[in-house]
Amino acid sequence: MRLMKKPVLLAVTLVAAAAIAQDNKPIPGIGPAGEIVQAHTGFKFTEGPAADAQGNVYFTDIPNNRIHKVDIAGQLTTFLEDSQGCNGLMFDGRGRLIACQGKAGRVIAMDVATKKIEPLADTYNGKRFNSPNDLVVDRHGGVYFTDPSFGKDAPPQDKMAVYYIAPDRKVTRLIDDLPRPNGVILSPDEKTLYVVPSGSPDVMAYPVVAPGKLGKGRLFCTLQQASSGPPRGGDGLTVDTAGNLYLTQPSLKAIQVVNPDGKTLGLITFPEGPANCAFGGPDMKTLFVTARTSLYTVRMQVAGHRFGGSHF
Repeated sequence: MRLMKKPVLLAVTLVAAAAIAQDNKPIPGIGPAGEIVQAHTGFKFTEGPAADAQGNVYFTDIPNNRIHKVDIAGQLTTFLEDSQGCNGLMFDGRGRLIACQGKAGRVIAMDVATKKIEPLADTYNGKRFNSPNDLVVDRHGGVYFTDPSFGKDAPPQDKMAVYYIAPDRKVTRLIDDLPRPNGVILSPDEKTLYVVPSGSPDVMAYPVVAPGKLGKGRLFCTLQQASSGPPRGGDGLTVDTAGNLYLTQPSLKAIQVVNPDGKTLGLITFPEGPANCAFGGPDMKTLFVTARTSLYTVRMQVAGHRFGGSHF
């Protein structure tokens, strides 16, 4: 791996973007269409990228309890301090930022202008959630989210699960038989829900019978593995307008691109292990990748799919 010279950072700051030669062979019709760029660095652990309607991208730095914003000009600002461990993010149809607030054990909605926080779901069967991790907002305004338990000796919930918050705030447990459910996304037509367990290399697909109602799951694809070591699962994911999935693999320092039929099209590698990714920018053709201490960007040939629902 060859890195171009860039400033040494002691703290989060605005930095000149550094192009990185990763020798990624473009996947036909998908990309990369340019170099991997280290847009910003100096964080502790980045996660949860999400684009607003203009293409500005918000992402989290979990240990530092912050949500950051990168505008379409590439400028970095801190959007929210004391985020209480916010992880996965996505905008809904009302322009609110929906977030998995892991330390508080709940899913929240934030008014971007006022930063007012409104809880959407904080309990199931009278107990707080373990640590909401990632989410996706459907066109009806409902929210699917994962609730694993990482390092808790006595988690509040008896299962690590995937839930659905209906527009009327009713919470339903949908899946409770996966090892540490982590990433979650819908297909562009919202007929399939994909779930990435971090405790298994098997990515699952579930037919969406109706909003918040799933059919029997099936194995969608198996994540590629390193030549040595135990099998490892993935983390976050996103989807483009053609329905291709972009699955982050921290252990391989790569994103595995898989088509809607479950066929792997190729890997896009990064200097650091990616935790999550999302499309952003005015044309939604820039892939934003949160990877450990940095935020990376790369231009793609295909555009990302925009999710978002109606009013809660």
